[in-house]
Amino acid sequence: MGQHINIPTSRTQCIGGYLAQPEGEPKGGIVVVQEIFGVTEHIRSVADRFAAAGYTAIAPAFFDHLESWLELDYDETGMARGKALVSELGLDRPLEDVASAAESIASSGKVGVAGYCWGGTVALLSALRLGLPAVSYYGARNVSFLGEKPKAPVMFHFGESDPSIPPEAVAQHRELLPQMEVFTYPDAGHAFNRDVPGDKHYHGASAMLAWQRTLAFFDQQLAGA
Repeated sequence: MGQHINIPTSRTQCIGGYLAQPEGEPKGGIVVVQEIFGVTEHIRSVADRFAAAGYTAIAPAFFDHLESWLELDYDETGMARGKALVSELGLDRPLEDVASAAESIASSGKVGVAGYCWGGTVALLSALRLGLPAVSYYGARNVSFLGEKPKAPVMFHFGESDPSIPPEAVAQHRELLPQMEVFTYPDAGHAFNRDVPGDKHYHGASAMLAWQRTLAFFDQQLAGA
């Protein structure tokens, strides 16, 4: 189990974060970037899983810039509120927070980023602009940034039944970033990694395969395996 911590940012405000540490010497560090719902139990469990795999994992609470430690429900009300919050935040401030979070765990070794949904686009930007190896899960806002030259490798995961990311958008990832790995999952939709009880989006087989690929990516990029 991890713990809640404070993360100094490049601005005057500290934000919260969830820190999960491995047993023994870490293989590296991973910044876990939330969906639009905040640092929820699911995002904390993702950080715990990375820690169990040998990485120091930290999930910064970006919404703390607007409201302290906010967790939204996975329903229409939560989705509407989350969309409004990330629109207000923009992407520059979360990207600064990723850099601050990465610096806070730099003693663990090389640092990468894993992001989900909205966080998938933040993860992509972390590779493009911060030079941090990243894994982007179903980032629906990615397309606008695919023309930028990446400073670090990125791996992409998409569900083939995701209505928010049509096949032509996935094809643009392959066309504009041909050097990067793009994986699609035939039986999965959006948020297929979200293993919340009763969540209709979760697809276990796809999530497990994506997880194995994600760990292999980080083991190569961060741990040099």
